[in-house]
Amino acid sequence: MKLIRRTLIAAVLAALPLAHAVAQDHYPSRPIVLVNPYAVGGPADLLGRALAKDLGDALGQPVVVENKAGGGASIGAAFVAKAAPDGYTLLLGTAAAHTVTPTATKVPYDGIADFEFVGMVANVPNLLTVHPSVPAKSLKELIALAKAQPGKLSYASAGMGSSPHIGGEMFKHAAGVSLMHVPYRGAAPAATDMVAGSVQVGLLNISGVLPFVKTDRLRALAYGGSKRSADLPDVPTFAEAGLPGMETGSWYSLAVPAKTPAAIVDKLAQALQKVQGQPEFKKLLAAQNAEVMPQMKAQATDYIRADGKRLAELVKATGMKLQD
Repeated sequence: MKLIRRTLIAAVLAALPLAHAVAQDHYPSRPIVLVNPYAVGGPADLLGRALAKDLGDALGQPVVVENKAGGGASIGAAFVAKAAPDGYTLLLGTAAAHTVTPTATKVPYDGIADFEFVGMVANVPNLLTVHPSVPAKSLKELIALAKAQPGKLSYASAGMGSSPHIGGEMFKHAAGVSLMHVPYRGAAPAATDMVAGSVQVGLLNISGVLPFVKTDRLRALAYGGSKRSADLPDVPTFAEAGLPGMETGSWYSLAVPAKTPAAIVDKLAQALQKVQGQPEFKKLLAAQNAEVMPQMKAQATDYIRADGKRLAELVKATGMKLQD
């Protein structure tokens, strides 16, 4: 009897790797969950739902969005980090989830080590704008004005640790100027107060301030993307305006829990590349002034590591606070 039991156990153990391989070969065989670490209705939600639909079409299984907002994106990120590494729980990642919040406070996960990065999805650049009352018609003029009046100009952000906050501190550091930071609870109230003239400068997502620039209620001086925006072809990038290497915006990635099998990560990366090449997805990104980010797997990991290193260096160099 003992011999039979041992034989059965050995047979089961021998079959496990084969069953695991078969599961990977048939992936996906059921619906997939895409966790969005932000609330329903925001820019991330719009992107996440479009991404989920197109990924589902590419993979042949539904991809369902679950919003798990809060904690500076750490609630959703922690949920995915602790999920089974089987490819059925994905994360719409951001700088907040992977670098900012883990740097600012203690979270129950490692923003990089606890994930496998499928690829980068898109980037929404920030746009440096000023209220029309500011006597600066170019980035160089704004820098000269700020240096002549240190600390008198203020800049609005979407909150402590947000990409506009980090972008604003990057600008201050790169240009060698002093601006007073005024954090808001989101980009919308920040833009509203800029239009009202309560705050003179802002480095907010272009999608949130473009209507005000188009109606001359704000003046655009520099664009945070790698190339000029098609909507504002006369506005130079920071590099063109005299600050080489200065790029700022909100990036989105696609990640799964660490130890997810390479074969599954590869299938997801192939599906993501297919989605990024589809005209409708490109049209959606264009409507948000977002740029496709083609980095996949190792390239995505390198990008996020570099972003985290840049943030750490910025915090050290400027003494900036990422939380209230």
